[in-house]
Parts: sequence; structure tokens; C-alpha cells
Amino acid sequence: MIRTAQPADVPEVHRMILALAEHQGYRHEVRATEEQLREALFGAAPAVHAFVAVDEDGALAGFALWFLTYSTWRGVHGIYLEDLYVDPARRGGGHGKALIAALARTCTERGYQRLEWSVLDKLVPTIAFYRSLGARPLEDSKVFRLTDAELEELAAYGQ
Repeated sequence: MIRTAQPADVPEVHRMILALAEHQGYRHEVRATEEQLREALFGAAPAVHAFVAVDEDGALAGFALWFLTYSTWRGVHGIYLEDLYVDPARRGGGHGKALIAALARTCTERGYQRLEWSVLDKLVPTIAFYRSLGARPLEDSKVFRLTDAELEELAAYGQ
């Protein structure tokens, strides 16, 4: 079963975020706290959204954390999937596909025309999974990021 995340899900979703970062080899990069996640999802002005996959026993099997984007070319919103994670012991049961299908439904129901995400090149099985759903990489694009000192330095430009 897929449902919208609830405040009580935050500790388990946060645990899964840490597990995802560990799996990708970036656990040392995670600074987000449960409190920050709770505020982002359920605060006065929620900036992100989440769906959770719930097993038959009521335990959370995985999550999809997402936010809105906007396409100047299409003139409508889209969804950016920030993280998708299914606990290793529960993989192969359709949870990942069901989470992405819920995002696709959200897009079609709301008139959004894009569902996008990034994936690390080294995650070959994950890329194969996404391709099996019909997703294709944007071969002519690269993700760029500014953080930490570089972000601060650029923010100070012109001041």
C-alpha cells in the first residue's frame, strides 16, 4: 500500500535516508535531522512531500521524497524525485515501482508533465530498474551543485 507520509513516519523515513546515504557511500554527507525533515514535510509551509510504502504487517518498506519543479518550456509544474528507497529486505516486492507509479499518478492527476530524478552512475542495478519502467537518462544534461564554501563565496558576489 502506498500512502502520503504522516508525522509519525518521520523517524523511520529519516532512518531510511541514512540507510540510503550509507548504501550510496555518502553517509558522512548527511546533516539533516528528524526535526528538519518534520518541518520540511509538515511545517507551516511544506517544501517537500513524501509517499511511503507500507507492508502487510504495517511496517514502512520504503519512501519517495519529492518536490515540485516548473518547466518554462512546458509552462506547467513537474515533480522532482529527490530520494527513493526501499529497505533491502523488502526489495523485489513491487514497492519501488508502486512508489514511482504513485508519483506518475500525481503528475497526471494534477496536469504535471514531467517526473524527473538523478541517479548515481555507479548504481547500475538502480539504473536498470528505472529503465525497466520506461525512464531514460538525459544524455545531454549534467547536474551541477553549489554547497558549503563555494555557495557562500558566490552568495557574497557583488555585495
